[in-house]
Amino acid sequence: MPTNFLTKEGFEKLQDELDYLRTAKRQEVADRLHEAMEGGELIENAEYEAAKNEQAFVEGRIQELEILLATARLIDEDKRKKVDTIQVGSTVTIQEDGYEEETYTIVGAAEANPREGKISNESPIGKAILSHRPGEEVQVETPDGSYSVRIVKIG
Repeated sequence: MPTNFLTKEGFEKLQDELDYLRTAKRQEVADRLHEAMEGGELIENAEYEAAKNEQAFVEGRIQELEILLATARLIDEDKRKKVDTIQVGSTVTIQEDGYEEETYTIVGAAEANPREGKISNESPIGKAILSHRPGEEVQVETPDGSYSVRIVKIG
């Protein structure tokens, strides 16, 4: 099983989602199921089927979050700042030839959100730059081919 790296912020966000699903969302779905069952014939009741599907999704997500949080490894911000190589939790600026510099924070897969500048340590760029230093040029291997990026700075 791969290690699930999470920042403190990411851990708290997922914990909040789990708490919401266990309480408010579970109750909301249960209420919908109850109302649909009172509607009569369950075999052809679309509302009942939709509520059962949502219940299955919610329970699956709860189970997924419980496992993720139980096995999560929190990123030690203080330890990360003491190293001069890119680690999970590092904020790094990179540049591909002919393009503008881009800044990303390396996070675990559960927390990745490229729109927010958070990329997974399991992504092609994340894998390629881990353990490297500013000034180094690294090859990024993707399904469409490879390209090189220069690590401009960490932090």
